[in-house]
Amino acid sequence: MTDQPRKLCLIASKGSLDMAYPPLILANAARMTGREVHMFFTFWGLDLVNKKKINKINISSIGNPAFSMAPYAPWLKIPTWLGMLPGMSHVATWMMNNEIKKLDFPPIPEFMEMIVDAGANVYGCKMSMDMMNLKEKDLIDGAVMLGAMEFMDISEGSNIIFI
Repeated sequence: MTDQPRKLCLIASKGSLDMAYPPLILANAARMTGREVHMFFTFWGLDLVNKKKINKINISSIGNPAFSMAPYAPWLKIPTWLGMLPGMSHVATWMMNNEIKKLDFPPIPEFMEMIVDAGANVYGCKMSMDMMNLKEKDLIDGAVMLGAMEFMDISEGSNIIFI
């Protein structure tokens, strides 16, 4: 065993509801086991740390070949074209939020706050933020803007997961 602390670096590039929870769950588990955690949010993943968007995360029913009515009707595979119907994204988001509540997971804003309070380091990708005209003040409390090269330095010697 090394003298260095175990370290996990997560790169979150997607901002939909179905892609929000994997990095949050992994970061939480890593902090609970004493690991150092660094989370880098880039492109649409920035929605998860954007003050204006964090409460509006939903799921897209269009173009998701794995989308189904599970657990309500696991036998019903939804054709991707059906996702174009008005309200389908809202229905899918409602369904997934209900399942998340049943598992007793907190909503995304509360989960992010818990992770930051537990000592995880949270970064918004500078290049993506510049592209989207976001400033550091647009990020949730505890998150800072960071460039990719600085993240490379931070992530040296860590386990890296791209989500």
